[in-house]
Amino acid sequence: MADQAFVTLATTDSYARGAMVLGKSLRNNDTSKKMVVLIGPNVSEPCQSALRRIYDDVMVVNVLDSGDTAHLALLQRPELGVTLTKLHCWTLTQFSKCVFMDADTLVLSNIDELFDREELSAAPDPGWPDCFNSGVFVFRPSVDTYDKLLQYCTEKGSFDGGDQGVLNGFFSNWATADISKHLPFIYNLSSIAIYTYLPAFKQFGSGAKVVHFLGQTKPWSYTFDPHTKQISGGVQDAPTHPAFLLDWWTLYASTVVPVLQEQYGDEPFVSGCLESQESDPTVTTETVQEESSTSHASVEPEMSSEQRKEQWEQGQADYMGMDSFDNIKRKLDTFLK
Repeated sequence: MADQAFVTLATTDSYARGAMVLGKSLRNNDTSKKMVVLIGPNVSEPCQSALRRIYDDVMVVNVLDSGDTAHLALLQRPELGVTLTKLHCWTLTQFSKCVFMDADTLVLSNIDELFDREELSAAPDPGWPDCFNSGVFVFRPSVDTYDKLLQYCTEKGSFDGGDQGVLNGFFSNWATADISKHLPFIYNLSSIAIYTYLPAFKQFGSGAKVVHFLGQTKPWSYTFDPHTKQISGGVQDAPTHPAFLLDWWTLYASTVVPVLQEQYGDEPFVSGCLESQESDPTVTTETVQEESSTSHASVEPEMSSEQRKEQWEQGQADYMGMDSFDNIKRKLDTFLK
């Protein structure tokens, strides 16, 4: 329908690449809705051109920043201040209803049925389920709502320094008022939740429709060899499920890289859309092999069971190594049998 749209946001070239993958995943799953990406003025022109190849509308918006360093410090995520730019989505009044999706989400099957929901519909946050996660939500654009949200920001701020704190404060009755506005978790499945409740993921995970790569380490933080389908690099304690990570990279390598190469030429690093080669690796075999051999050159000393317990309690499990999904699953299977 022409008056309904999926909306995402990218304020940097790295998140623009995420938005490209999200857009391709929506297209590949045959959405009938319009697709809009809001971008900050710092997104490069070649990346903007690539986004125009995927989205129906690419709109440049001003970057809003909470400036709330105290609360952002609690999250250890100072970069989240600019996520208040997300509030611009309420100004898209050419649409009657929209679904916002963060640029670090990936669609696994058609989700057009979300437009049957009303504002503000969202899934619970895995960290505090009485709050909704603002990575996926249904809303109705309205200048009046936008003005009220800005007023709320001015008067009350955000309890976490980012958009999720603002939106949960503004739509404060989400937890109790209307259960129909609670989206099933399969529409915003986070890797963090997979590892904290693995039996539930084993039971229900096959029905996941949207994966959300929560946390500071994003899919584009890793390296990928498109020939061997091997992923390496990243942060060792990043709770990202390897199968979903492979889905992201496979889609990126097969559908996004060709679009980028049209903008930059056949460059091995597609470097114009990277903020740095260190944080945004290439998809070429040679670089992946080189970085992979470097990253695995040193072996971490073995931890005692008490040290491992302390790391788990601090949310710092070795998700890519000792505490990987496969290892945990094997242990659980032993107990369940």
